[in-house]
Amino acid sequence: MAYHLTQTPLMARSQDSFNKRENEKKRQKKKKDKLQKKEERKSTETKDFEDMIAYVDEFGNITDTPPDPKNKEKINAEDIQLGVPKQEPIDPADLIRNGVVTYYNQSKGYGFIKDLESQESIFFHINGLLDEVQERDKVTFETEMGQKGLNAIKVKLLN
Repeated sequence: MAYHLTQTPLMARSQDSFNKRENEKKRQKKKKDKLQKKEERKSTETKDFEDMIAYVDEFGNITDTPPDPKNKEKINAEDIQLGVPKQEPIDPADLIRNGVVTYYNQSKGYGFIKDLESQESIFFHINGLLDEVQERDKVTFETEMGQKGLNAIKVKLLN
């Protein structure tokens, strides 16, 4: 007699279906929380439009009180200037400055002039000299912006 044993394999649940159920539960909970928050917002007192308005005072601060119409200032539209204001042409006589040579290294070809008006020290290069100068000489010069600041150009001895 032959025995026939039938073994039934244990059927394991698929992980996919477990994960799908868990994800569905999370979605349902999220949806329920969202609806609950929506109901809470509706049940709380709704603000009027007037309560939400904010005003800016003359100093640029945000306030909840409207500005006083008596303090209103009339401005002529033609007086409003858009863009960068046009510069007036500079008088060439204003460009010429007076100073004293405080340091000059002839071998290296540079030095410094102390402006008599502003008392600032201004760099000059030998290429900017029109006359030979020595330390403590009084000079006239013009300035231009260099890479590191003001540079003196057209340096002339004062007679």
